[in-house]
Amino acid sequence: MTTTAPTALDLQQAAKEHLWMHFTRMGGYEVADVPIIVRGDGCHLEDSNGRRYIDALAGLFSVNIGYSFGDEIGQAAHEQMRELPFYTNWSYAHARAIELAAEIASLAPGDLNRVFFVNGGSEAVESAWKLARQYYLARGEKHLLGLVTPGARAGAQEAEVAHDAIVAAAAPTPHRYKAIARHIAYHGTTMGALSINGIPAIRAPFEPLIPEVRHVSNTNRYHRPPEETEAEFTEFLHNELEQAILAMGPETVCLVHMEPVQNAGGCFTPPEGYWRGVREICDRYDILLSADEVITAFGRLGHWFGSERYDIRPDIVTIAKGLSSSYGAIGGVVATERVMEPFMGATSMFSHGITFGGHPVMAAIALKNIEIMKRERIPEHVRENEHAFRATLAQLLDLPIVGDLRGTGYFWAIELVKDKDTRETFSDEECEKLLRGYLSTALWDAGIICRADDRGDPVIQISPPLVAGQAEFDEITGILGEVLTEATALMR
Repeated sequence: MTTTAPTALDLQQAAKEHLWMHFTRMGGYEVADVPIIVRGDGCHLEDSNGRRYIDALAGLFSVNIGYSFGDEIGQAAHEQMRELPFYTNWSYAHARAIELAAEIASLAPGDLNRVFFVNGGSEAVESAWKLARQYYLARGEKHLLGLVTPGARAGAQEAEVAHDAIVAAAAPTPHRYKAIARHIAYHGTTMGALSINGIPAIRAPFEPLIPEVRHVSNTNRYHRPPEETEAEFTEFLHNELEQAILAMGPETVCLVHMEPVQNAGGCFTPPEGYWRGVREICDRYDILLSADEVITAFGRLGHWFGSERYDIRPDIVTIAKGLSSSYGAIGGVVATERVMEPFMGATSMFSHGITFGGHPVMAAIALKNIEIMKRERIPEHVRENEHAFRATLAQLLDLPIVGDLRGTGYFWAIELVKDKDTRETFSDEECEKLLRGYLSTALWDAGIICRADDRGDPVIQISPPLVAGQAEFDEITGILGEVLTEATALMR
């Protein structure tokens, strides 16, 4: 018997002919080569041409333990494949999902204790909104008030004197379905998550979206009036949020959904007292507070959850990315016992499910990832090194094009400006020239993977694997310094 060796696939040609990449201008690769990553180790990647790059974005803010644990995590996946390659969490349970839910509950702050598994961040946000919508129904908000007229109460045949009040009371109370998020915030791409998104350019092609979401100001202080104090900024944000709730009708709002540190727009950290006030407003109007921790959980801010760092006390948290360090596709919604309680009746259930949510192999990968993070002291490592990381990046503030450096933990952004003294930003045409015409290619050619983004004002986002140390901080800053020096000359 003779066999023919398989023909080696021309990856470059096959990519151009068959692969449809996400958020990518595909027409740009009619002439240019598609970047093809073939291997990784630590904080570095290698492409199909043998060139190495420092991954200053951790994939997509997600490869928290870096690229060197494939053997160990692969062994965990292999063992799970042999034991139980798949089973669902629909009316049944399996060991890995139970173990992972218990592990997440042990790490989550406060009384966040119940975990509903999905496959990724967008599904987590979608599920959180659905959970909030159904929570109020399950809790029994739609009810009839047993009002009667005085005559009926006495058993007499008196004329009805409160007809309008009785009819109004008999009608169902307004259904809570609305949500509030922040401007420029990114929360995913499924239709519900996209509706919560605060980025108009991403929303526009798919409108009309799911009603009704309103967006309030994010916590970007860089372009606020210079005379405004932090306390005044916080008060402005709280007043705006409360006014949005009142305008929508508090009895119709089910969810306030925000990131501990907002990613899109460039790592907006909260001012003093911000989260305390948001929590109080949500309590005042009986609205569920949801923290989008798809990026900020599992060490990115130096804690297992960003909600712990900022004492947010959310009712719901969405997670993904760092849960498995992106070695597997898994996410989840973590809820408090208060949110779970209405669904514990004999005939109650959350009317939502996903075939692969809590997949046993993905759960095994996530469990091994958390084990590695504990063993390697990843959150502690971030806390111990965040000041050194910031101090190293702060050298870039000497460049005329760098206006602001903001962030925390291993989650940073530098904002690029046209005029440093006035904080004037670039026009849309200038952003196109700077970001896509120069920086995207120049950064890649210089050996660094990060994000040059203008969803909002132009920024470069820097969020490396959480195993990075001073050598990586120096490498990132050195490359950025060279490229941004050239960018300064270009834009002049």
